[in-house]
Amino acid sequence: MKTMIRIRNFSLIVLALAAFSCAKKQQGGGQAGAAGQIKEYPVIAVSSQSTQLFKDYPTKLEGQQTVEIRSKIAGYIEQVMVDEGAFVKKGQVLFRLNANDIQATVRSAEAQVKVAEAEVNSARINLEKTKPLVEKNIISKFDLESMESVFKSKEAQLAQANANLQNARANLQYTLITSPAEGTIGTFPYRVGSLVSSATAEPLTTVSNTVKMYAYFSFNEKEFLALTNGLEGKNLQEKFAKLPDVTLVLADNSVYETPGRIETASGLVDAQTGAVNIRASFPNAEGRLRSGGSGLVRIPQYVDSAIIIPQKTTYELQGKHFVFLVGADNKVHNTEIQILAGNLKDSYVVTSGLKAGDQIVFEGIAALRNDTEIKPKLVDAGSLSENVPAANQVKN
Repeated sequence: MKTMIRIRNFSLIVLALAAFSCAKKQQGGGQAGAAGQIKEYPVIAVSSQSTQLFKDYPTKLEGQQTVEIRSKIAGYIEQVMVDEGAFVKKGQVLFRLNANDIQATVRSAEAQVKVAEAEVNSARINLEKTKPLVEKNIISKFDLESMESVFKSKEAQLAQANANLQNARANLQYTLITSPAEGTIGTFPYRVGSLVSSATAEPLTTVSNTVKMYAYFSFNEKEFLALTNGLEGKNLQEKFAKLPDVTLVLADNSVYETPGRIETASGLVDAQTGAVNIRASFPNAEGRLRSGGSGLVRIPQYVDSAIIIPQKTTYELQGKHFVFLVGADNKVHNTEIQILAGNLKDSYVVTSGLKAGDQIVFEGIAALRNDTEIKPKLVDAGSLSENVPAANQVKN
């Protein structure tokens, strides 16, 4: 009986092992079939498109007019009439200097004028008395000439006294330091109680007219010629008038909402750097821009034919960009490309590595390896240029 039980158990084990072996063979056969299947991938045909590109140039911002405020006379600051960063009008009082000494000088000069006027009157009376006596030969002409000389001397002293008075009054006015222009006040290196004069090294402050801001940047000579060649106009100003608006990218990478214009260029090419200095202007009615600020001037350029591909068709390896190019045998080949990054939001402009008519894998590149055979399915990626309207475009 025990022998029959052992035989039955052994038979069950053999059957179980056979069933497990068959299952493994079926599973293996299924995997082999999946591995041998060619997977379908969407691909796009590379073509040339028109687009608007841009290039950024570092810039420094300056107000339309920046004036240093200095004291014309020596004196102690008695009162600061405005705060740093305030907007001021032309002629508005900014600082008041102590005027006690100058007021005393004015009073003294006024007294000197009165003394000189009295002496002139006295000399005139003496001269008028002397003329009849000379006519009657009571006194000599020499005495008359002497009286005339005294009278002229007293008139000169009166003129000098009046000049001193005017100078003293002017100095009194200089104790009120006013703004020569409309704009925004800078910082104050000197405060109440500081002694200032025309020889003080630092200005009391600055006033920047920032209603219109200037952005200064530079081109190299080749870029400058490429920008201006082909533009209509008899001179640079007329050529610049044909250029499209430029954009200002601020230090926080935000884009300033109001576009600007390139206005002028320096007449010389820097012999050391080969650069041409350019000035663009931006309206600043709200005062967002400040003198001394930095950013980027973004200049658009219209390109008639450029090879543009979606960013998702590429992958990056060690700082280089690659795509999977579909060969004639339907095998993909990882191909290095050179791109212009940053000009378009979701696309790259390819400068080398691809040509019109090439087919590249559109989606699913993460699962691909070099020389993998695929079943390509041609799809339309649509327009990738992200174009802006063609008005005022600069063509390359």
